[in-house]
Amino acid sequence: MDEKVQELYQLLWQRFGPQGWWPGETPLEVAVGAILTQNTNWQNVALAIDRLKAAGVLSATALFELPVTDLAILIRPAGYYNIKANRLKNFIAYLMAGYQGSMQRLAAAPLARLRPELLAVNGIGPETADSILLYALDKPIFVVDAYTYRIFSRHGLTAGPYSYEGLQALCQTALPADIGLFQEFHALLVRTGKEFCRPRPRCQACPVAALSQPQV
Repeated sequence: MDEKVQELYQLLWQRFGPQGWWPGETPLEVAVGAILTQNTNWQNVALAIDRLKAAGVLSATALFELPVTDLAILIRPAGYYNIKANRLKNFIAYLMAGYQGSMQRLAAAPLARLRPELLAVNGIGPETADSILLYALDKPIFVVDAYTYRIFSRHGLTAGPYSYEGLQALCQTALPADIGLFQEFHALLVRTGKEFCRPRPRCQACPVAALSQPQV
């Protein structure tokens, strides 16, 4: 199974090359994007982040002081803006209380401590927490999403139902604990899922077709 996971990565890398994820000028912007991207596309998130920048509030202190109603208005393009405003405020409150609002201080903490802390923040689930850890804090942890489940199950890389942690462990066992590799593999899986491994798959041109016969 480890060899199949490695082969999958190589096939995607050969087709698409480096993806350069995650877009963001600062670790805080990456973390904000990870929270806002829940249940929406990146174009909408980018609009919301641009509005935060234009308003001069894309800093931990400014976000902490900003009323949640004002924050909701600014991030409206991201959808579910009232819910996401509260989730974002919860994260910022955690950052301020435990790390003086510093993403650098947050990144200095060990992964084994940070992941449970992030998962304890109301509104942050495993995928969001791991996206923050991997892309904003440079921690070696693999991000699993709906595309990962779909691609792995269709191509026989899972032998049955897998939990988030189970599929994450499968990938982390098969691959070296390399931050750049984890970032690129996740981004490559997202691109493949969007372009080929859709709910109605486009198998003929898919770069993963050589791996195995898809199970649709």
